[in-house]
Amino acid sequence: MAQSLNSKVDLTIKATSFAGLSTNGNVMVGNKAFEFYNERNVEDCIQIPWDTIDRVEASVLFNKSISRFVIFINEKTYFTFSTKDNKKTLRAIREYVPADRMLRSLSFWDVFKRGLMYIPNKLLHSNH
Repeated sequence: MAQSLNSKVDLTIKATSFAGLSTNGNVMVGNKAFEFYNERNVEDCIQIPWDTIDRVEASVLFNKSISRFVIFINEKTYFTFSTKDNKKTLRAIREYVPADRMLRSLSFWDVFKRGLMYIPNKLLHSNH
């Protein structure tokens, strides 16, 4: 049986993890860590202590609904989740992650614009 890192749980909610293939389970937000437990195999879990989290980014659609959120451990390691109520989950996470590390992820158009802005810079600064 997987051992929880938390001694107190603030929120338990149904969720989906997008690490590899999508996996259904439950998210637990507690005093020591963010935890995801697979509903079919409890041993298949993701436990992220609060002090290891670099930042949390939320995908906001049309300035109101949150489709999913990503927890970054560092630049290369991250976990993507979606819960039944992402706003409620992020409010619970906000108790343990400082507000300056809770971010809104770039939209499709923001990424597209950055790509277009990069092309002229690349052409001007290329060494031919």
